[in-house]
Amino acid sequence: MSGENKRFSGQPVLSQILDVIPSSLIKSAGRKHNANRYYKKLPLRVHVVSLLYGVFSYCNGLREICEGLLACEGKLLHLGFDKAPARSTPSDANTKRSYLVFETLYYGLLKQYHSFISDSRLKGLSIRNLKIIDSSTIQLFSELLRGVGRNCLDGGRKKGGIKVHAMMDAFSGVTEFVRMTEAREHDRKFLYGLKVPADSWLVFDKAYNVYHQFAKWSKQKVWFVTRMKDNADFHVTKVLVDRTRKKNAKGVLKEQYITVAVKQNGMATERLKLRRITFKTDDGNIYMFITNNFTLETVQIATIYKNRWMIELLFKQIKQNFPLRYFWGESANAVKMQIYCVLIAQLLMVVIRKKAATKKSFANMITVIRLHLMSYVELLEFVKDTYKAWRKTNNAPYGALFGLRRDRDSNPGYSCPYNGFRDRPIQPLWHLSMLFPGFQDAMSFTGGKVNKKMRIMHNYFAKGRLHKNVQRLFTQNSSS
Repeated sequence: MSGENKRFSGQPVLSQILDVIPSSLIKSAGRKHNANRYYKKLPLRVHVVSLLYGVFSYCNGLREICEGLLACEGKLLHLGFDKAPARSTPSDANTKRSYLVFETLYYGLLKQYHSFISDSRLKGLSIRNLKIIDSSTIQLFSELLRGVGRNCLDGGRKKGGIKVHAMMDAFSGVTEFVRMTEAREHDRKFLYGLKVPADSWLVFDKAYNVYHQFAKWSKQKVWFVTRMKDNADFHVTKVLVDRTRKKNAKGVLKEQYITVAVKQNGMATERLKLRRITFKTDDGNIYMFITNNFTLETVQIATIYKNRWMIELLFKQIKQNFPLRYFWGESANAVKMQIYCVLIAQLLMVVIRKKAATKKSFANMITVIRLHLMSYVELLEFVKDTYKAWRKTNNAPYGALFGLRRDRDSNPGYSCPYNGFRDRPIQPLWHLSMLFPGFQDAMSFTGGKVNKKMRIMHNYFAKGRLHKNVQRLFTQNSSS
């Protein structure tokens, strides 16, 4: 039938994102931690969906989440529940339901999709299994967790803070191990709880210099790369390369074998043999690297440490694109639960970006998804080519969607006499129909010729400005 509705009749974007999470994984996490035993008013799946809706829509509070779901009540059946919860319901659930449920859910998703999202190699590296370690502090506006620094002398209250210690897989771009502590806890304590297989590579900054832990890794054949502290006490046993006297030298300036004292309870118990590399970058900065691997090329050691910056970009990506400025609860359990929801959302976006094979940036992709969270459009096609997927979903040609020109793919015989409309991309101008009453008439094509007023408007928008007489032009009768 010619009048048949060909619109996409599937699921909204959020529902398609949630399909990436297997239902069996949510059920197994709930059974493991008895998630529905002590709080049955809000089922675990509804709780997970509600919080992920808040993460993707960038809600700063539970009221925004509940009222946002209330506006989508006609579509909530696609998400697995029939009505939006009251604000007090998720608030109580964030306090009474353990954050360990969301932790189990995150690690379960990571285990399922790790091989899919991992790249085979990194540029300039010949090693495998590279892990990056770092931490990031999130400031809190209450003293749930103690912050860093001294107490205020004027009697003011010191803000709290939570420190997220993370071990990131360099080949997948997601965190493999997360530990959350008070912001005042030192970074090096995170190393004590790590369990990594032999022949793994670890890279971290010099805040994690713990020699007795380095000695354990050397015995387990776990290799590391870090920077040496400026006040480190060491003895040089052998000099392999020394180019420090060479004028304008760059790259590896010096390579040495050194030993450092491993202390237990303040007493030196052994001497640990390490490799010390002095490296000068193209911009003149000099770095002192140490490693317990004696076979890998020196340039590779410098490249490994250069890749440490990937975890800084990961922290930046999470903090800029997901709600971590305000928290949805006043308990430590609620704060940790929200952080794990953000990590789950970031992992889901990495999986979807990999499936869609898109070249869009992460920020651009998450913004488009946020704006169309409850739209009925095929997710992977929408992420890969937003305009094409939207035209396909709404069965509309290019000109009908943006008010610019007819779609040459659907009408190959059409030829536009104005080269600007035919060959170059045009800015979306459909929103001007709300500003200028005569806009729709001006967009019409008459006799295969572009309307004169349409051509004038295009010229000004192509140059990035709108002439002061254009509004008057479009409010007049556009029958010419």
